[in-house]
Amino acid sequence: MADPAARIEAALAAIGPAVVACSGGVDSTLLAVIAHRRASRSTVIAHAISPAVPPEATARVRAMAAAEGWDLRLVRSGEFSDENYLSNPLNRCYFCKSNLYDSLVPIARDLGARGTVLSGANLDDLGEYRPGLDAAAEHGVRHPWIEAAINKATIRTLARSLELDCAELPASPCLASRLYTGTRVTAARLAAIHVCETLIRARTGLAVVRCRIDDGAMRIEVGEVDRRRIDDALIAEIAAAAAACEPSVTAVRIDPEPYRPGRAFVGAR
Repeated sequence: MADPAARIEAALAAIGPAVVACSGGVDSTLLAVIAHRRASRSTVIAHAISPAVPPEATARVRAMAAAEGWDLRLVRSGEFSDENYLSNPLNRCYFCKSNLYDSLVPIARDLGARGTVLSGANLDDLGEYRPGLDAAAEHGVRHPWIEAAINKATIRTLARSLELDCAELPASPCLASRLYTGTRVTAARLAAIHVCETLIRARTGLAVVRCRIDDGAMRIEVGEVDRRRIDDALIAEIAAAAAACEPSVTAVRIDPEPYRPGRAFVGAR
């Protein structure tokens, strides 16, 4: 089998003109860089502006666009007008991605008959609960990393080989993923999550932090060895910051279990 760099180049060559959906994470950012460098005139990079997208992710995309000369399109995909999304069912991600791809497909069509929307999904995602992949299939979205049989670890290796700052970014799904299934998505709750996670990182230096909200309670998830770094004084500070954004958050505590991806998806297989 060819080396990963050759495989992703071949996958992109077979696809043709494309709109790369770039969230600002390592997977989609590296895909955007490679796609644009190989075919800049037929590649558009799109980024969604939403209360669920951390502002630092948008800043990273803007900075990369300026550095690489991308044709960057900032879109508002409309999920906050979709009750199916706001009610936060188990398959919330399906409705989020459906709205996103609804906004990107017309951009792809402007590139010609072969214009295609690309996602940064990688081989590891096939082993997780990802209802957004169903939305992608319905919209004809393609996943070059999966088509090239490339996983997350290899993506990071490729990003390092290109000396991209995004290579070491920790995984950070959208802020709505911090809401327990059934807890309504609101801009205020997402703001509280972002403010509190930013505060914890600033005070502790931890890279992986999740502030998950279950109705009126915020649960702080960190790694097992990092739990001692969240003391009572910091919890009080977090509680005040959360309440300032969203008064319905009336309790803040350390989750009794250490960090685990996807814990807020209650009932996920």
